[in-house]
Amino acid sequence: MPIIIRVDRMLAERKMKLNDLARITGISNVNLSKLKTGNVKAIRFSTLEAICKTLRCQPGDILEYTEDEEQDEA
Repeated sequence: MPIIIRVDRMLAERKMKLNDLARITGISNVNLSKLKTGNVKAIRFSTLEAICKTLRCQPGDILEYTEDEEQDEA
């Protein structure tokens, strides 16, 4: 997948646990866990906004684009 979600890195940098982020943002632990592991196909702007506000970061700190090797080969 060409978009990598780096919630885990931001949590580590902010010395915050996933449970704390869930409690502060009101986003379920299950949904945050899926984001953290990259097991999602989409993210709502409201979710992204809540995470960025809580972690005091920009969306680019959480989302990273990488080249898709399969598309390059085609």
